[in-house]
Amino acid sequence: MQTRAWRRTGLTSLIIGTAVLAAACSGGSSTSAPSATDQPAAFSTAPSSTAAEPSAEAVGGSITVYNAQHESLTQAWVDEFTKQTGVQVTLRNGDDTELGNLLVEEGDASPADVFLTENSPAIALVEKAGLFAPVDQATLDQVPAAYRPSTGAWTGIAARSTVFAYNPTMLSEDELPASLLDLQEPAWKGRWAASPGGADFQAIVSALLALKGQPATEAWLAGMKTNSIAYQGNRTVMAAVNAGEIPAGVIYHYYWFGDQANTGENSENVKLHYFKNEDPGAFVSVSGGGVLKSSKNAAAAQAFLKFITGVDGQTILQTGDSFEYAIASDVAANPALVPLVDLQAPVIDPSTLDSTVTSDLMTQAGIL
Repeated sequence: MQTRAWRRTGLTSLIIGTAVLAAACSGGSSTSAPSATDQPAAFSTAPSSTAAEPSAEAVGGSITVYNAQHESLTQAWVDEFTKQTGVQVTLRNGDDTELGNLLVEEGDASPADVFLTENSPAIALVEKAGLFAPVDQATLDQVPAAYRPSTGAWTGIAARSTVFAYNPTMLSEDELPASLLDLQEPAWKGRWAASPGGADFQAIVSALLALKGQPATEAWLAGMKTNSIAYQGNRTVMAAVNAGEIPAGVIYHYYWFGDQANTGENSENVKLHYFKNEDPGAFVSVSGGGVLKSSKNAAAAQAFLKFITGVDGQTILQTGDSFEYAIASDVAANPALVPLVDLQAPVIDPSTLDSTVTSDLMTQAGIL
């Protein structure tokens, strides 16, 4: 989702929605699906929660979910959860930054019971404000520690991988950057694009900050300011690469897979390069879910989070049209995707990703 306006191209009308069918893919992607053993090494073990685990039979009433996840995915979760439990769910849809800031502003007076995000920085912001109740241990136990914060204040619900989308008629494989950091070099001036106003790209920068520190991040952003072309939205970036307007762009993987599963018209000339080797460009962003301390129906809120990370919820993710990674309850990801273990992602505690500092640095660099 995007919160700021950026320079558009004439490609806006070409952009299509996310796909509805899974499809096999090319661009170097494996077709094998990850199993439980595909998960990367855990960075921590979440503390036990003192909250009692609710059962589906014990909950009822209604909850309000502030939702920054894909609307169709969350609606599918809600429909099945309500069918199983009878709990009525009201969705307030927005983007990560908007809803995270709103929750901090509302504080204990928020009507929200649950917060769902696409990326970790916004939910980490709410955690830092002390607004979450601990996640029930039974829910945490469903999610490998690599995909949830060490604090246990919230949990991962899905994941997405950073990729370098490139046009093979403009870049050969031997010209591809070995590292995300290479993109600050003069050789990449005018040769790559991004959507810096969106929470997706800002999460990637926050991972760079966590991995390499502030001086290195400032230097990279200065290079980005000189070298990159800004577009509004990751689909627009991919469409520009596809049309040959720009050789490459930094986006998340699922935009390509979704387009390929549909008509492919905005990705037919695009391949994906995975940086791997625990590079900042191999960052896997964790989507989060948390229960607000101020929830008026904490039992139902906890049950909803447990459902999302359970077998039924993760299977909805696996078979749906978002093409995000299933990460919990040993549910394999969509088989079209490169297995998580093969991404060789860097290990980052998602609760340490700082949206405020990241935004400040990007603003100082003239990118926001």
